[in-house]
Amino acid sequence: MKKYLMILLAFFILSACKTSQDMAMKSADKGFILKVANEKFESKKWADALVLYERLSNLVAGTDDAPNVVYNSAYANYYDKNYKLAGHQFKNFAVTFPQDPRAEDASYMSALCYYEGSMDYNLDQTNTELAINELQNFLNNYPNSEKSKNINDLIEELTYKLEFKSFENAKQYYKMADYKAANVSFENVLNDFPSTKLRPAIYEYILKSRYELAVNSIYDLKKDRIESAIAFAKQVESEMPNTDKAKEATDLRNKLMKEKADFSEVEKKVEIRKKEFADQQKLEAQKSIEKKQAEDEIKADQTKRDSAALSTPLPAATFNIKK
Repeated sequence: MKKYLMILLAFFILSACKTSQDMAMKSADKGFILKVANEKFESKKWADALVLYERLSNLVAGTDDAPNVVYNSAYANYYDKNYKLAGHQFKNFAVTFPQDPRAEDASYMSALCYYEGSMDYNLDQTNTELAINELQNFLNNYPNSEKSKNINDLIEELTYKLEFKSFENAKQYYKMADYKAANVSFENVLNDFPSTKLRPAIYEYILKSRYELAVNSIYDLKKDRIESAIAFAKQVESEMPNTDKAKEATDLRNKLMKEKADFSEVEKKVEIRKKEFADQQKLEAQKSIEKKQAEDEIKADQTKRDSAALSTPLPAATFNIKK
């Protein structure tokens, strides 16, 4: 009997709840709708509360109830994981009601919503960039706020996500053996994020990329690329002494020095061949000039003979007379 009464009581409670929601949805009484909406909010029934707050948006516009409706709607969306909409509502609250004591909290929550909406590093990072901007704006607007204590940690976490995405993109070029593009991409990561924690790994990939470019380079670019790789190896050794990265840089630098010595021998042979080729061309050019001069002299002599022949009169005609 007791069990039956408990079930019956639960049924009536659920029916009453459902009835109040239905009544509020059909009602035009602002006060009643607001009362039910706040009850749903307090009982953490976010979807029900949001439906009613949406109905109230026009009814409370310009009244003292408007801030509460906007503020509670933002939190209901936040708890319901509608971070993009919640962020917009919190920001709208902070801008629309700057004198409200909750404006600081709304500004913080707006930034936090963008943070929560940040995607994994391998996905679109638009929300991550927006979150960093919003968090930095909060720091600028409320530098002494208690809520500012963890802001820098959140910014650092989001910034690392952007760093790692750029780092992974650069790695793809290296994996495809496009060492020139890899080198440029890794350097861009360092330029964009000078304080990155990924610097040791980035240095390793730049060093390997420059090494591969140097040893597999075409003749005209090889010398400069060897020098570039050696210079970077020395930089790694200087900036990271007594580390595995420095040891690896030293090993590659030694290989590059041998490559440089071998290439110097090749350069000498090439220069000898170039000189031989230049001398041969010069000799052939001289022969061509001499041949042309000889041909010109022959033509000139022929022209003189032809001219002399034309200027000599023909001998007088003679006739035999019969006797």
